Amino acid sequence: MSEVWRLLTDDRAGAAAGLALDEALMSRYARDEPECPPTLRLYSYRDHCALVGRYQTLEAEVDLAACRRTGTEVSRRLTGGGAIVMGSGQLGIAYVDRARPSQRPRETIEEFSAALVAGCAGLGIPASFGGKNDLEVGGRKIAGLGLYIDAAGAMLFHASVLADLDVAFMLQVLQIPAAKLADRAACAVSERITTVSGETGVRHDAATIRPHIADGFAKAFGVSLQPGTPDRRERARAAALVLNRYRSESWLSERSVAPDANGSALLKTPAGLVRIYLATHGDLIKSVMVAGDFNDLPVGLAAMESGLRWRRLEHDAVVAVVARSGAAEALGVAPELLAAAVMEAGRHACERPVAKARRPADLAFVPEPAAVADLHRSPEPA
Repeated sequence: MSEVWRLLTDDRAGAAAGLALDEALMSRYARDEPECPPTLRLYSYRDHCALVGRYQTLEAEVDLAACRRTGTEVSRRLTGGGAIVMGSGQLGIAYVDRARPSQRPRETIEEFSAALVAGCAGLGIPASFGGKNDLEVGGRKIAGLGLYIDAAGAMLFHASVLADLDVAFMLQVLQIPAAKLADRAACAVSERITTVSGETGVRHDAATIRPHIADGFAKAFGVSLQPGTPDRRERARAAALVLNRYRSESWLSERSVAPDANGSALLKTPAGLVRIYLATHGDLIKSVMVAGDFNDLPVGLAAMESGLRWRRLEHDAVVAVVARSGAAEALGVAPELLAAAVMEAGRHACERPVAKARRPADLAFVPEPAAVADLHRSPEPA
């Protein structure tokens, strides 16, 4: 007989309430609690919510004026990663269980990615795990994954699957490099992100893909899913967390330990004039976007952008990623020349004044560079 997991489903969660319940569910999986089956929550947020990663600076990632103007709720996740827009078009996934001491966080995320791959396969979409904790289809992101382990040994796996996406709205409320491209911004995003709707040619939302993702988890782990509801203790804990954490000014106003900055550089190539936009997080490359007069984004450039995320801004490391990606060949230049342009954009970022970082009061450690935005383990680094 297969193991039975508890399945929770709900829709139109507020930003604070949705995140608070995810954390509240962790309380029953602490080391000193009796053992119980895992909980899988598949849910959606109200239209719309902007959620930043655990170690991001809110005002650097979100246009707060635009959020106020559009009625977009804002909060901060326990898990890392980048800022995202959530609503009825995106499925939120929270898996909660006791942490597995013998398994590294990266291994855990790869294991859970198999459930999302299986869920996408049920929709006819050939997804794969790639990049820095992304699920991709043809090199374009369709889901983001993250992990948090608290000091009591409880584990929260987070994911968001793009059933659909209003790209214009996302560009309006999030501070992302593509917004600098004006009339080409939506095109730049679409070259790097895809959705279930786009891949299938059928309009989907969180509700329509939920059964497929549930089936993916059941198949990947060989379990049965039993519908349930949060118990009284979990509901009370969630209500307290809404007030004391997810709506609190101290939580929302935390700044990253390392400052964020942005820079750009121009490179003349046989393929045309190329501008490289670089966002840095201290001495790490937070994101890269290459813009030019392309009819389609060359595969090599997408691979370079993905490969450079959360790498150190060091010459040899950048050259190695550029050489492996095939981006230089796609542009008709030497890898060293393209890498030099990336480094130049990084130097411009470092020269710009940034707000002084403030260490969050409850930060237990500074994550390793390879994990800084997508894997967060407390109290010790992965």
